[in-house]
Amino acid sequence: MDKYFKRKAMTDLQPPILKNDNHDQVQPTSKSIQPEVNLTDLPADLGLRIRISNYNPNDQDEIRRLYLQKGPCQPRNHDFPYTKFGKQLRRFNPAWFNKYGSWLEYSIRKDAAFCLYCYLFRIDNGEQAGGESFVVEGFKNWKKKEKFEVHVGGPNSAHNQAFKACQDLMNQKQHIRTVMRKQSDQSRRDYRVRLNASIDCIRFILRQGLAFCGHSESEDSNNKGNFLELLQFLSNHNESIRNVVLQNAPENLKLTAPDIQKDIVSAVATETTNTIINGVGDALFAILIDESRDISIKEQMAVVLRYVNKQGSVTERFLGIVHVHETTAISLKAAIDELFSKHGLSISRLRGQGYDGASNMQGEFNGLKTLIMKENKYAFYVHCFAHQLQLALVAVARKHSQICSLFSTVSNMVNVVGSSCKRHDILQEKQVDKIIEALKSGELLSGQGLNQDTSLKRAGDTRWGSHYGTLLSLIVMFSSVISVLEIVVTDGFSMEKRGDALNLLKLAQTFDFVFDLHLMKTILGIKNELSKALQRKEQDIVNAMSLVQVSKQRLQMMRDNGWDSLLIEVSSFCAKENIPVLNMDDKFVAPGRSRRHVEEITNLHHYRAELFYTTIDMQIQELNNRFTEVTTELLLCVACLNPSNSFCAFDKQKLIRLAEFYPVEFSTIIQLMALDNQLETYIIDIRSNSEFSELEGINNLAEKMIKTKKDIVYPLVYLLVTLALILPVATATVEMAFSAMKILKNRLRNRMGDELMNDCLVAYIEKDIFDSIDNEAIIQRFQNMKTRRGQL
Repeated sequence: MDKYFKRKAMTDLQPPILKNDNHDQVQPTSKSIQPEVNLTDLPADLGLRIRISNYNPNDQDEIRRLYLQKGPCQPRNHDFPYTKFGKQLRRFNPAWFNKYGSWLEYSIRKDAAFCLYCYLFRIDNGEQAGGESFVVEGFKNWKKKEKFEVHVGGPNSAHNQAFKACQDLMNQKQHIRTVMRKQSDQSRRDYRVRLNASIDCIRFILRQGLAFCGHSESEDSNNKGNFLELLQFLSNHNESIRNVVLQNAPENLKLTAPDIQKDIVSAVATETTNTIINGVGDALFAILIDESRDISIKEQMAVVLRYVNKQGSVTERFLGIVHVHETTAISLKAAIDELFSKHGLSISRLRGQGYDGASNMQGEFNGLKTLIMKENKYAFYVHCFAHQLQLALVAVARKHSQICSLFSTVSNMVNVVGSSCKRHDILQEKQVDKIIEALKSGELLSGQGLNQDTSLKRAGDTRWGSHYGTLLSLIVMFSSVISVLEIVVTDGFSMEKRGDALNLLKLAQTFDFVFDLHLMKTILGIKNELSKALQRKEQDIVNAMSLVQVSKQRLQMMRDNGWDSLLIEVSSFCAKENIPVLNMDDKFVAPGRSRRHVEEITNLHHYRAELFYTTIDMQIQELNNRFTEVTTELLLCVACLNPSNSFCAFDKQKLIRLAEFYPVEFSTIIQLMALDNQLETYIIDIRSNSEFSELEGINNLAEKMIKTKKDIVYPLVYLLVTLALILPVATATVEMAFSAMKILKNRLRNRMGDELMNDCLVAYIEKDIFDSIDNEAIIQRFQNMKTRRGQL
């Protein structure tokens, strides 16, 4: 037989995947090679897809369902590029989406039109209906729009046959499995009840950030997990559910398997994300991005969208979290492109970027912000204000030797006092005794919520406000901390521990330490208020700039008039804790050896001039250096929109200059002339309207314009307000996403997959949107994800 049939070599059966110079994947000629596919990250852009026939046959129908559920990729607000045809420039017309909306797709990467139906179910009919142009290569001949009608063709065309195949696929009632089973109406009703019950249980679990599974899900297990335990509880208290779930459900249709749970969570996340994308609509938006490691040491990048909603309010929504293998700017940019493609977003609509200041983010030549601005030069970058504030604090702590020594001493004190449970318990007991004595003497007031237990907080350079909290807790618990240190000096486990405690005890009970402690507590208190204000989602750039100025003014006021009050506070504390108070008129004795030929100074000069004034001046200078954005032309123009004090900052010429920063929105001289005229009328109208007289920020201005319909009267002015609000202030929302990630993916759940973690995070963070989605939408999404045994 060998002479008639020659065995093929393995290389003939499995040709390698080739790549061209443009890094576009060349499709293999053999259908035996099927790539691994992540069904949650299927690219929406046709320029990034591979042929359906190249997927595993077992996955093809599921992939088709997912694409049909997503609908065609139609970036309606993309800045479509022009192509030269002869002497004319032509481009894709987004109005074609309205006429051929059910199937027409546009690829941003290839600048070409495609057909969704033919991509999913194309029948090889040669050159009929345009051949491969609407499936592989893409249609680009924009001067011949009649080709769309030719592609659709007659009732029996390849396009309409593909359309019929898509309809049949989504109609599960016609599926062969469904026809063979022929479920009764009662079975369908029971199936819906079970599905609703499972969704309700998952709703509760997702909102609380709990785990789904336990150690064993068998019927006799005592640790079935939250899902099954909650479902059992629900059935015990609802007779209509009890009759159709768990033991009373068919063995192959209980809807409790882990895969079913994950599918429901995926349906929940998809519906929530789609609601967010629909909320963004055609609005301009900004992105807030940061990356952090999860518990399994995988680098995760969180993405948040910032936009102005239809009510005129600034909104920040969590879009998703993406696992990145590298934290280079190129890798992050590729992950953003993939995420935008997945959700049908266009970088051309981006008008702002907000990062924490890491080098891979803000690098001038190869940073992420630079890569994005090369593609869209109107996506202006703003350094996170709250991070700059924290960086200013850390920089000053390291520049001044005495302040640096203070934080070092406080850190060692927290480590020694709180290093063991025994010492922590002793500290708490001492503090309770102190509070009881203060209540008896009338020094403290009693009441609900007052005098609660507290503990020493550990400071961290990257945690906002942590230094301030540490100093506050140390001042409140000072006498208790001293008592614990005395115990360690006497009963310490080792001589090294006793020596460390003795040194800390000597340092803590000095006037120097108490003075530095109260000085930094006051300075950081001023910054703490600013930090909290900057972290509000609705904060706008103008208010952030004004808050920075307020902090500088408060520091200057403290420098001018705060010495006497600080000295009184320090002296009072020292008297209370039996610490010697220095006479400010005495000669200052510097620590260490006595130095000859050194100018003699008084304690007053040292503490006031060399410490008090110097520390405050360094803080003010650092704020000026860190917040360089306030001097840029863009933000100075934005400040002219501030409605405070009857729009006193209004400057028409600067606002026109602001419009010139966005030539896509103000593309012609006619629009700029119209804006000039609108601004003249706008400022007279607004200043004479009592409803606008007491506004505080641009966010309030936008909301009031929507409420009074002024956005319709002055559309160009409202567009300027929207562009100003889009500029990000702080990345607090991204930081909150990482806090949520630590709750959901913890030490006990460190094997959670990226897909499930993203889905859980979307539902957990965006609870308000999740709550607005009814069960029916989730049921339909779940049912259409794949062929189900049960039918509705």
